[in-house]
Amino acid sequence: MRFKHEPDVTLALVNAQCRFAGFLADNGIKTPALFLADRAYARWYTIRGYDVIVTVEAFAAGELREVSDEIAQKTGGLLARMHNIAQAGACHVPGGVLFDPLRENDLFSFAAFRRHEAFLRSVDGALYRGIAEEYHALLQRIRVFENEPKYAVQGDISNGNLYQTADGEIGVFDFNRCGDAVLYYDAVMQAVFEARLMDYPKEIAGKQERLILSAFFRGYHRERPFTRAQQEAFPYLYAMISAFWRGRIQFDEDSLCHAAAAGDAQAARRRMEEIRGRILSRPEMPL
Repeated sequence: MRFKHEPDVTLALVNAQCRFAGFLADNGIKTPALFLADRAYARWYTIRGYDVIVTVEAFAAGELREVSDEIAQKTGGLLARMHNIAQAGACHVPGGVLFDPLRENDLFSFAAFRRHEAFLRSVDGALYRGIAEEYHALLQRIRVFENEPKYAVQGDISNGNLYQTADGEIGVFDFNRCGDAVLYYDAVMQAVFEARLMDYPKEIAGKQERLILSAFFRGYHRERPFTRAQQEAFPYLYAMISAFWRGRIQFDEDSLCHAAAAGDAQAARRRMEEIRGRILSRPEMPL
């Protein structure tokens, strides 16, 4: 049983998310069954004076606790099949997603970098200006897919939302972040999310990114081949994600934002030099 009361969540949105999950299940994707009440998946209930949207779904055993290269490859294949089904069925869910690279998102933030513009220019104006110019050049490179059709995506492929069946298949649950996205952007952003922010077996933890990325993309490419244009755009999108990664920009103890807030010019310069290095690093898509 799930309870929802976020300000941006409506009954119509939750029902649309549930219908999409059901459509995926009808087309072979492992996802827990959702139960209907009066021909709707979601209904308002008042519980101790608190209004909530309620949905009920079957329990999924086998929740994944960590991501290995084998799991990453299966997850990439799962995401590709979900994308294929969504596109073939012209599926849409009227909601935003966490990982749209053309807007503020949960993985990286140029806006957080720019908020400290005055201080960073005082530290090294040429360095700041060069980073900003590179960002806008990267943005133009990846905008080539901006007007592609958007389709429904689950929106949060993480080990906490995945499970493995007794026969080794990977299934997915939790469609709370489901919305419409450009499928290529979703594939790359989800892959980096999977490669950086999950729990991993101890033998690869700390050095897992390239291994997990490669496995994820191989699994995806096998089910939904990346076009030449998509492969050529990857280095620029990856550079943007890496350069403005929220952890290094905002959240880590030694982040750029913390250095700027403390007025630490030396630390801020080091962080900007790191950003410049990452923004100029353009690795090919590891297939």
